[in-house]
Amino acid sequence: MSLPNGPSSPDPSTSQEVAIQQVVDHFAVYTRIRRARDGIPTAVHFTPRDEQRAFDDLQQAISRLRTLPR
Repeated sequence: MSLPNGPSSPDPSTSQEVAIQQVVDHFAVYTRIRRARDGIPTAVHFTPRDEQRAFDDLQQAISRLRTLPR
C-alpha cells in the first residue's frame, strides 16, 4: 500500500517546473538589463550593481535547478 503525496511532500515535477520557470524569469530580467545598458539610452537606467544582482539571481536559480532530484 502506497501513501499519497501530502502537502509535506511536493510533487518533484512541480518543483522542477517551478525551478525552470525561475531560471527563465531571471534570465529575462538579466537580458533586459544588458540590452538596456548596451543599447540606445532610454528613460530606464540600470547600474552595474543592478546587472550584477540580476546575474547573481540567475546563477542561484540555475544552482537550485541543478540540485533538484531527477
